[in-house]
Amino acid sequence: MKKLLSSVALGVVLATAAVAAEPVPENLRETALELFKPLPSTIPSVKDNKITPEKIALGKALFFDPRVSASGVFSCNSCHNLATGGDDNLETSIGHGWQKGPRNSPTALNAVFNIAQFWDGRAEDLKAQAKGPVQAGVEMANTPDNVIATLKSMPDYVTWFKEAFPDEADPVTFDNFAKAIEAFEATLITPAPFDAFLNGDDDAMTTEAKQGLALFMDKGCSSCHAGINVGGEGYYPFGLIEKPGADVLPENDKGRFAVTNTADDSYVFRAAPLRNIALTAPYFHSGKVWDLKQAVAVMGTAQLGEELQGEEVDLIVAFLNSLTGKMPEVTYPILPAETAETPKPISVIPTSN
Repeated sequence: MKKLLSSVALGVVLATAAVAAEPVPENLRETALELFKPLPSTIPSVKDNKITPEKIALGKALFFDPRVSASGVFSCNSCHNLATGGDDNLETSIGHGWQKGPRNSPTALNAVFNIAQFWDGRAEDLKAQAKGPVQAGVEMANTPDNVIATLKSMPDYVTWFKEAFPDEADPVTFDNFAKAIEAFEATLITPAPFDAFLNGDDDAMTTEAKQGLALFMDKGCSSCHAGINVGGEGYYPFGLIEKPGADVLPENDKGRFAVTNTADDSYVFRAAPLRNIALTAPYFHSGKVWDLKQAVAVMGTAQLGEELQGEEVDLIVAFLNSLTGKMPEVTYPILPAETAETPKPISVIPTSN
């Protein structure tokens, strides 16, 4: 009897080991290139906003300047910290008056490649996205007029706007504020081992990462997470096969439904871009899952209707680790000093009428 049990146990071990030992397909790169694209080697262009060095420099200053918030405390970098993967590593972000926001902060890295911005896609591009948090009462709680008054009160900013938008009589506008931030964010690109592999370097990824890539495609993960950003290109129900519990999928957040008011968009979200995913815990729009392996397992049951084996999860995570890229070198900008005309910060929480 003991010998029989030993044989069964050995069979289980060999069977599970076979998952991890699955050979790397010979045509892996060719198959991957049908679904994914490597990052470009130059700064991508964006619609209706010519990117120049002057705009990038201005946008960087604005990205790091907390004075664009009503309290003078929060900058874009507060929730999209470029030192920690382009997000804040919080379940949901902290904003004006220490209020907690409703959703997890997405990374700003490579965000220029997303089909739209925010989890529900309510901003068509980074220009539109840059205007949102500034005016949100739970985030920066400011107004366009107060932002412009703040910027115009500092001569250096006026000069920088003139250099960035030389053909405009009055360049310090809220639209140009957003365009400058978009220009800077377009530079936040992180080439990764996965890109080197797609470009022909067989040694750029480990064997485990390549096996994970094959599984990622074979299991159907790439049905939603494809393209240049390995996601961020479409909208899908969270819980396509099996709806997660309220601990992962809060019932009061119906996602894109709030944008379209269409019943079919209930609990529909933009597929998360997976570049640098190993750096951006916690996961999902709710920020309820802190472990990447657990997040992969949740996606297996919720989206694929399959309970992934531990070895499969490990290999997929190995692939996801190959999406961690080289961070752009960003020096902290020296910002203009306030003047007597600079609006004073406020700490009260805005109330709606």
